[in-house]
Amino acid sequence: MSLSIGIVGLPNVGKSTLFNALTKNNVLAANYPFATIEPNVGMVGVPDDRLPKLAEIFGSEKILPAVVSFVDIAGIVKGASEGAGLGNKFLQNIRETDAICQVIRVFNDENVTREGERTAEFVDPASDIEVINTELALADLQTIEKAIPRLEKEARVSKDKAPMLAEVLKAQEVLNEGKLLFGSKIDLSLIYELHLMTAKPFLYVFNVDAAELNDEPLRAKLQALIAPAEAIFLDAKTEAELSELDDADAMELLEAIGLTEPGLKTLARVGFNTLGLQTYLTAGPKETRAWTIHKGDTAPMAAGVIHTDFQKGFIKAEVISFDDLVAAGSVAEAKAKGKARMEGKDYVMADGDVVEFRFNV
Repeated sequence: MSLSIGIVGLPNVGKSTLFNALTKNNVLAANYPFATIEPNVGMVGVPDDRLPKLAEIFGSEKILPAVVSFVDIAGIVKGASEGAGLGNKFLQNIRETDAICQVIRVFNDENVTREGERTAEFVDPASDIEVINTELALADLQTIEKAIPRLEKEARVSKDKAPMLAEVLKAQEVLNEGKLLFGSKIDLSLIYELHLMTAKPFLYVFNVDAAELNDEPLRAKLQALIAPAEAIFLDAKTEAELSELDDADAMELLEAIGLTEPGLKTLARVGFNTLGLQTYLTAGPKETRAWTIHKGDTAPMAAGVIHTDFQKGFIKAEVISFDDLVAAGSVAEAKAKGKARMEGKDYVMADGDVVEFRFNV
């Protein structure tokens, strides 16, 4: 399972530089709008300190982390919902993602122009957020307005459609008030089929100057703009540099700017959580691996991520918590201490469960 996060923002805010650092790909990053015309997709491993420890216990040949798919989407401009810039072409690309990561410019660079301004020095994060959110909301309103006549007809024929119609009308009111659907009281499950963009989970990346990464008053001010959504603070140029260094040199650079880990690690981890995902672990001589599941998934559903036959023929799952296994030092010792459990079909998986499934072929 790999769900996707669309990276969006105004032109020249550092989206492609960020994407390059995330995936170590060489996507065109140019100082003009629409340098990214087709969406670029990159699979990014989710940092997980448990995997090397588990691999050591099992003598695994390789480690396979969970992944998140990031999609670099062309810059949105004011009027996109009416066809400005690349208009509906990239709005459709956003609709196809599972969550939205909005990149906002906070850095100052006289060589990088700001969309709609003659001078590069003009930086206004609040205004940029409003432009993006407004364009997404306007596009969603268009989708709703087109859907309402159809839903009204369907509701007259089938009462089952009435709840959806009622929720769509509520969503229309929320958007008309200038609010996003994500985080509202709308039952998003009822309107899922419309694939509304503002109903997706949002997270925000503030691309700041390296010297401001530890500016707590600035961070608090920016966080307040998007609360209660998650905010990540990073310098895309520094992240790009870090991605090219070995571990020792990267740590030296991080220490020099007062950080303990790259912002991209935080982004991947927060993105994973924003999508409502968690992992369970399997290990053996060949590989130690993190498998991606939704929070709340049961043991048979988790087994199905490995292979559908595992879910169909599920019998039991032998589960040891990661902490218990590390403390014991081996599966045999964990079993001897009574830390291994046999769980059935109703067991809800916990993050970090180390699992071996029993099933009929």
